[in-house]
Amino acid sequence: MSLWGVRLVGLLLSLSCCWAFSCCNTPSSPDFSLPGDYLLAGMFPLHSAPLEARGRPTVTFCDREAMGNTGPHHNHECPSERSNSFNGHGYHLFQAMRFSIEEINNSTVLLPNVTLGYELYDVCSDSANMYATLSILSILGRRYVEIQGDPADFSPAIVAVIGPDITKHALTTAALLSPFLVPLVSYGASSMVLNARRLYPSFLRTISSDKHQVDILVLLLQKFGWVWISIVGGEGDYGEVGIQELEYQVTRQGICIAFRDIVPFSARPGDERMQSMIRCLVQARTTVVVVYSGKQLARVFFESVVLAKLTAKVWIATEDWAISTHISSVPGIQGIGTVLGVAIPHRQVPGLKEFEEAYVQANKGVLRPCPQGSWCTSNQLCTECWAFTAQAMPALAEFSMSSAYNAYQAVYAVAHGLHQLLGCSSGACSRGWVYPWQLLEQIRKVKFLLHKNAVTFNDDGNTLSNYDIIAWDWSGPNWTFRVIGSSSPFSVSLDINTTKIRWHGNNNQEPSPPSLPDPYRCRPCGKEEWAPERSQTCFPRTVVFLTWHEPVSLVLLAANTLLLLVVAGTAGLFAWHLDTPVVRSAGGRLCFLMLGSLVGGTWGLYGFFGEPTLPTCLLRQGLFSLGFAIFLSCLTVRSFQLVFIFKFSARLPTFFRAWVQNNGAGLFVMISSTIQLLICLIWLAVWTPLPTREYKHFPQLVVLGCTEANSLGFMLAVTYNGLLSVSAFACSYLGKDLPENYNEAKCVTFSLLLNFVSWISFFTMATVYQGKYLPAANALAMLSSLSGGFSGYFLPKCYVILCRPDLNSTEHFQASIQDYTRRCGST
Repeated sequence: MSLWGVRLVGLLLSLSCCWAFSCCNTPSSPDFSLPGDYLLAGMFPLHSAPLEARGRPTVTFCDREAMGNTGPHHNHECPSERSNSFNGHGYHLFQAMRFSIEEINNSTVLLPNVTLGYELYDVCSDSANMYATLSILSILGRRYVEIQGDPADFSPAIVAVIGPDITKHALTTAALLSPFLVPLVSYGASSMVLNARRLYPSFLRTISSDKHQVDILVLLLQKFGWVWISIVGGEGDYGEVGIQELEYQVTRQGICIAFRDIVPFSARPGDERMQSMIRCLVQARTTVVVVYSGKQLARVFFESVVLAKLTAKVWIATEDWAISTHISSVPGIQGIGTVLGVAIPHRQVPGLKEFEEAYVQANKGVLRPCPQGSWCTSNQLCTECWAFTAQAMPALAEFSMSSAYNAYQAVYAVAHGLHQLLGCSSGACSRGWVYPWQLLEQIRKVKFLLHKNAVTFNDDGNTLSNYDIIAWDWSGPNWTFRVIGSSSPFSVSLDINTTKIRWHGNNNQEPSPPSLPDPYRCRPCGKEEWAPERSQTCFPRTVVFLTWHEPVSLVLLAANTLLLLVVAGTAGLFAWHLDTPVVRSAGGRLCFLMLGSLVGGTWGLYGFFGEPTLPTCLLRQGLFSLGFAIFLSCLTVRSFQLVFIFKFSARLPTFFRAWVQNNGAGLFVMISSTIQLLICLIWLAVWTPLPTREYKHFPQLVVLGCTEANSLGFMLAVTYNGLLSVSAFACSYLGKDLPENYNEAKCVTFSLLLNFVSWISFFTMATVYQGKYLPAANALAMLSSLSGGFSGYFLPKCYVILCRPDLNSTEHFQASIQDYTRRCGST
């Protein structure tokens, strides 16, 4: 089944499951739906799902409290305290989208003669988020996703989606919408994971990526000279990916991490897991703690910090909780120390506050039953309804206003994309049919000013914006924060006014970085040093290489020396029996060139033992590559000559005479060997193998070696020998039915097969292991190739000369040729 088919089946099954817990064909809530020429979907966290639902495979609906026509008090996983489930922050985002669409529809410039509508969803839980995403992909009022043969023809009623707010929900929604190229513009999901265009091609966002936030955090640490820190992250993509990138960046800048941990989803304030984390944090004895987490888990962490009475720290906040009242309202948090952090710059949505107040005035009322049948609408569930009063409306704080601006900006980005797609610049829009992929292309290209702020997307679908640097302030009766600096979106730099910070220490003194005598002063180990995790001391690295006296070295040296002696003995044996039929059929004097090339190749193996030097690095691979190429060239041309003499000489007499008269065999060997010689010379000149010291793979070791395996020249030499091996095999195979004394297909096949297996095994090992025994594996591969070539070609002939002299006669060879001729004549 194709990947598209698998996705389709998954969508249909998930959609069916979601609808199994709801119903259809009932009127939509007026707060959540608005008709229009083009519909946008909005996904907002209006309520909070119970923590207990996180690990359960059940559909979790949202308890909807204190909001006119907004949702259920349902039996499935509803919180016991209904008043605690409402999310005031998400409510402001919800209203920002409604307000922006009303503002656009009232404009005669952006989308003249066109109206935008919306379908809004409360994504209070994972299951509610999935339900909303699948509903967006379906045709409104139906229970299925209609798939076209060509994904480009897919056209749901929703042309673009705004949201969701957190990375976990955005990853699910982006993965489901991307195959259909439905634009998804998030106002709050900042994780770097979503930068992967290949996985999430239709994802954009109006909030900066966490990659930029990490850069700012590192600059903040460097600004104050803090080089010994702890890092605490929240479980999930936002926290875990964030601290992974932060850890990578700070260590490159010489900042040490004394303690690092993750707050799990299952954690509760003061439980055993959190107590253990706080104890380790205390033992690390760091003044500065970076807390890279979302609001929910950050609150669990700081409630545990307050319970443990941990004070006098500097806490570095990420934008998700830096100015959130959800964290600042933790009882007793004012005593934990100084809180600095990065925050989204405060931007106003002009008219939003008045819009919300008008909304309250228009929805006066008290607790009342829902209209008949409205408990189940196309995108909401409801059993009872409430309306706000002016006194009960959630306050529009700076954090919520800044986030609402991002949602407001996302709607305007989609509207400007539609403006370009529908050709509205002429003063009237074309009102044509819009496919999601068409709109996506236009949204990526938008460039416009929104209340003097430039809006555009980069290649990763991110907007470029700056961050504010803030400090918490408890000097008055209530919590507040001060903007003490800012960052630039175009250059990584900070401008901070440190006089605005109220430090927790005596006399408002900034915590000073550790002095040099301090044992907890963080300093990176030198290149030739290493240190265990959380160690206070650097130790010298151990220098390792393949020595002559290693057991594996002794075995390889003995085997190589034995091969040299056997080759030399074979040369003497062939010289003594030079005029016998066996030696002449083996190539005569060509055999000595083959044996000499094997000797040259074996001498290269001695360069793999002992400390690498420039001469050994230059010669060890080069000698083998050239020697083995000469051997394979001789083997190829000898096999070719036999096949041509027995099978084609009578058919091509002119070519045969030219081959013999011009010494074709010698010419081929010379040309083939020269090609490999030139490759080796260029390799040694351009990619000169040099002694190297490798530090990356083993922190406590320095591995000595040569650089030849990393070069293109080395790969060219190996590839050329591979081509010669294939040629030799092909010529030998063509001669598989030659007379018995000339048929060497089996032996040559064995030797070449051993050659292929040896090098495939070596390259496979080299991809997973880079230690001191890698040269031994390389030498073994070379030794296997050389010994295999020698054994497959020369040992059978040595056996005949020494043990079967009756077969080494002219009469026997003539009888074998006559038998072959009779067989060929009979066929």
